[in-house]
Amino acid sequence: MELGQIRTRWNDVLDAVLACDRIAWLAFFDARLADFDGQILTLDFSDSRKLGAAHEYSEARIRQHDLLSKVISEVLGIDVKIAEQ
Repeated sequence: MELGQIRTRWNDVLDAVLACDRIAWLAFFDARLADFDGQILTLDFSDSRKLGAAHEYSEARIRQHDLLSKVISEVLGIDVKIAEQ
């Protein structure tokens, strides 16, 4: 699967995350899909950081990487590891 294909289905992934865990959804809903090398999906949160510390979910995101990987596997049928830049 290529990055463009993941982008096309990203809202499906986010909907599935929301069904599992609203906090995880909050942590990932503003992610930009930066890169996918076939194994590692890199998420970019630089735009969300511009909003200030009140909306900083970086600690929650790190704790929720496993959930996001699981949901991506279920929705898209691919196994990925999550990285952030």
